[in-house]
Amino acid sequence: MRLLVLGGTEFAGRAVVEAALARDWDVTVFHRGRHAPPAGVRSLHGDRTAPDGLAELTALAGAEGEWDAVVDTWSAAPRAVQDAARLLADRVRRYVYVSSCSVYAWPPAAGYTEDAPLVEGASAGAEQTDYARDKCGGELAVLESFGPERSVLVRSGLILGPYENIGRLPWWLTRIARGGPVLAPGPRDLPLQYVDVRDLAEWMLGAVEGAASGAYNLISPQGHTTTGALLDACVRVTGGGAELRWTEPEVILQAGIEPWTQLPVWVPPGSELHGALHSADVSRAVAAGLRCRPVSETVADTWRWLQDVGTAPQRPDRPAVGLDPAVEAKVLGG
Repeated sequence: MRLLVLGGTEFAGRAVVEAALARDWDVTVFHRGRHAPPAGVRSLHGDRTAPDGLAELTALAGAEGEWDAVVDTWSAAPRAVQDAARLLADRVRRYVYVSSCSVYAWPPAAGYTEDAPLVEGASAGAEQTDYARDKCGGELAVLESFGPERSVLVRSGLILGPYENIGRLPWWLTRIARGGPVLAPGPRDLPLQYVDVRDLAEWMLGAVEGAASGAYNLISPQGHTTTGALLDACVRVTGGGAELRWTEPEVILQAGIEPWTQLPVWVPPGSELHGALHSADVSRAVAAGLRCRPVSETVADTWRWLQDVGTAPQRPDRPAVGLDPAVEAKVLGG
């Protein structure tokens, strides 16, 4: 298989590239050159936001510039997806776009499927607006050039694992490694949905091989893990002697702590946010081959990677996450 990855040097894109290389696929990576791609790929450079930014892709002709599939992780102005899709429509068989469950009209009902209503106001040729409309616009751009039969719209949820550049699981691992009393947001048995970035990558490559099409919610099945299992795994792998202090949601919210951002991954049970982030119906993706590794493996491998790199990378377009130690101590009565 011949694969083109738009991006391919960070987090989800990098996981796709490594998974494809492990399958002995021929991989071309088109990126801005800010980070080195994995060894073994053909590397092309360009900035999709700049005039003539796709010049190196445009210059390829014949068999050199034809692929079985393209994977695109773009999350800013939909116009950039539109430009790429139009250029590649006659040169690529299938367009796999890493979208998001954020494309659904807010708030999606608990247990929502791929048929749930989408956010309004998205446009394929738009400049950057907000994350939900940008991702929805990216989907529209792909469908515009590739149609429903040659498009795979991967509506991912929370993504964790090695190479994470948002900081959610790295923050928990770093905090727990520091030891001492840790504010653990309850309840322990609160169900979480996420997908390991490597399972996301493997599913997408399988979708290419199986000539899949359409939209898929791509997160672990409901009940795959809980807040308690996630944080217990962090305690085990770090060996920092941390003491998880399980705290009622009401106490956390009364303290003014923001779910999801100040306490990454966690949102209070029964809230619209929990229904949107941790209750998607993923039966379609499971039927199409989604397999999710245990949370203990995701946590252990992320900790191993974090020790290797020292400091986790941080996307400049995303806010930092995590709780101020002083706020944590105050809530715990320290």
